[in-house]
Amino acid sequence: MGKSRLVEEFVERTGVPHLFFTASAQPTPAADLRLFVAAAAGSTLPGAGLFAGQAPATWDAALTLLAAALPADQTSVVVLDEMPYLIATDPGFEGTLQKVFDRELSRRPVLLICVGSDLAMMEALNDYGRPFHQRATEMVVPPLSPGDVGEMLQLPSVDAIDAYLVTGGLPLVLDDWAPGETVRDYLAKAVPDPTSALIVSGERALAAEFPPQSQPGVVLRAIGSGERTASSIARAAGGIPQASLHRALRLLADKRIVEATLPLSTRPSRETRYVVADPYLRFWLAFLDHYLAEIERGRGDLTLARIHSSWTSWRGRAVEPVIRESLRRLPPGHLPFETAVVGGYWTRINDPEIDLVGGDRSPVAKRITFVGSVKWLENGAFDGHDLARLLHHRAQLPGADDQTPVVAVVRSGRAVDGVTAIGPAELLAAWRD
Repeated sequence: MGKSRLVEEFVERTGVPHLFFTASAQPTPAADLRLFVAAAAGSTLPGAGLFAGQAPATWDAALTLLAAALPADQTSVVVLDEMPYLIATDPGFEGTLQKVFDRELSRRPVLLICVGSDLAMMEALNDYGRPFHQRATEMVVPPLSPGDVGEMLQLPSVDAIDAYLVTGGLPLVLDDWAPGETVRDYLAKAVPDPTSALIVSGERALAAEFPPQSQPGVVLRAIGSGERTASSIARAAGGIPQASLHRALRLLADKRIVEATLPLSTRPSRETRYVVADPYLRFWLAFLDHYLAEIERGRGDLTLARIHSSWTSWRGRAVEPVIRESLRRLPPGHLPFETAVVGGYWTRINDPEIDLVGGDRSPVAKRITFVGSVKWLENGAFDGHDLARLLHHRAQLPGADDQTPVVAVVRSGRAVDGVTAIGPAELLAAWRD
């Protein structure tokens, strides 16, 4: 279940009087106020009747009325769901809520829960200089981890990681995935269905964040299609001006939708690369976004065939961020001593390009602790050719030498000595420990 469902379940189980208001992208504050008054009038607060026939013209008046409707002799809960929408429609809402909270709500036994999907905006509410600074306790509800996905779907390690690459651990998408079902079987039923959570979740998320043809949306789709450098993203986005590109990339990074990464070595680098941060959105943009019309006209079989033909090559790159995060979570003893960060290394011309680099800090390490390769094929073990290539690249990595340990993260084992191999079971266990 998602954030809103978790909060609703909590409220229902407490059994106390409550108001649960979910905002939406309304065009004016007046529209938000009408919906808020309707929700308050239908709530279980003892003073809900105060809202009958009322039409407050400001949030100050509406929230003051809310304070009067709260019980003074027992605990109550007020939930403001999708709060970023309220702030976007009325920038003064945040300050008004703070004023009423300090003067009225804080003097009553009420729990105020503010929920939002825009993580950067929600975290900023508690920043220094903002009205709610040090008034709120932050709680981040992440998607399910690869370990959670494997446990929920009762899948072996390799299949659990594949399922995570498709769903990103989103509960709504996972709800449609039957326990024990393979990725191929799940996609066969979900892709042709235009109403499946797999199809509609990405569409709704982007529609809520970006208006059609907005520059950040165009840039995001360019990154989702596989472009990773600023120059290639600009070309794929239709030759967007550099200043506009940088603004869009900064916005996407601030919203945690895109991750900007730098090569990890002992030498500074400016070769920034961009990747879609969320695995589900990465899959959706690569395989579904451009083919929604195809699916809606009943030809999801074409979309499915396209996924199958590109799956192995796409998965090989898409799994790398998941593997790096899994390695960071391994208990001490699995990776060389002093490994504090795990990244990758590349140059402008991708020679060399190293999947895994361990270091004592980032983005510029004092010490390189290991170099590694990812080989994520069903029937391809890490062999002597792979090791020779990794050793050749190690010699080109600033900060590495002949004594730097080598690691192989493999789906199908290894066929050569001289390398530490880490498999799917160990990666998945890292999320459970």
